Amino acid sequence: MRVDLVAFEAHRLDDLVALWRASFEHGVGIDDPHPIAEQKDYFLARVLPQYEVRVALLDRQLVGFVAASSESIAQLFVRVGFLRRGIGAQMLAWAKARSVGSLWLYTFARNRGARAFYERHGFEPVAFGFEPNWQLDDVKYQWPARAA
Repeated sequence: MRVDLVAFEAHRLDDLVALWRASFEHGVGIDDPHPIAEQKDYFLARVLPQYEVRVALLDRQLVGFVAASSESIAQLFVRVGFLRRGIGAQMLAWAKARSVGSLWLYTFARNRGARAFYERHGFEPVAFGFEPNWQLDDVKYQWPARAA
């Protein structure tokens, strides 16, 4: 399934945050306790200034988004109900193409779907840790994990 990847525009903020929250809760298996307004503020103050954000549109419906720099991926989420259709792979290919030749990211250890997705796309776990805000184990991934 091909989607259009376009730059984030402010009028999509409510839909993006709803998608992000639902996808996170689905993948990690916990309810996000943060108020919606706090999540919007986080996106506007911490994600947008530091990362290039692309949204995935399918017939004008927001079905995913990716926030990446040339060295890392901060966020990559696909709308629940649209998983395993190639949308995440297309967003990941965009991030890889604009990278410095490697990328790193974190995901939660309990998010088996995300871990399998990244591993299928050449990322390898390089460190295991603990994320104190969420009180959850996390995994740092690297692509490529070793020199070619």
